[in-house]
Amino acid sequence: MSTLPPTLKKIALFFERLPGIGNKTANRLAFYLLRLPERDLKEFGDEVINMKARIKLCSICLNFTEKNICEICDDKNRDHNVITVVEDVSDLLSFETGDIYKGVYHVLHGRIDPLNNIRPEDIYIEQLLRRIREDKGKIREIILATNPDMEGEATAMYIKNKLREIQEPLKMDFKITRLAYGLPIGANLEYADYMTLKKAMEGRNKF
Repeated sequence: MSTLPPTLKKIALFFERLPGIGNKTANRLAFYLLRLPERDLKEFGDEVINMKARIKLCSICLNFTEKNICEICDDKNRDHNVITVVEDVSDLLSFETGDIYKGVYHVLHGRIDPLNNIRPEDIYIEQLLRRIREDKGKIREIILATNPDMEGEATAMYIKNKLREIQEPLKMDFKITRLAYGLPIGANLEYADYMTLKKAMEGRNKF
């Protein structure tokens, strides 16, 4: 039986819903908030309340942004002719740690997973195909950087086949590559270290 006041217990239960947060950690986080100065706590609360309203998807790559176009897509120093396709924004952030990649991204916000009823139309594959059609042959390479597990492989294969379908009729000459297996099978990009990602990017293969 909990000895925490109901309000504090409720806050702790919210924290327990977060990935990787257990009961003890949730309680510590709730205690930490309780000890914060009221001004800091109010600022934190306001940011959480406004988060959904402020954050949207980039109109080009579907990264999180507070503007119409994210900072990466708006950066003229990036190579906009190379697109890395990732499952989630957390994977994008992994590539942005360190100086290993200067192209742009496309975020799927998921992967094909029939067991959990996630179909190709449930993620942002069609937006990728439309983007490539609209670029009218400027794209040089598309790197399929979905996770190296069963669902990630199925997603990469599906996208590869769809890309091939539009490549020949539109006479587009881009490469389709897959990250090299410097990444362990079953791993998530979110937890990969800098050097593993660097070697995987450098050793990517034609797909």
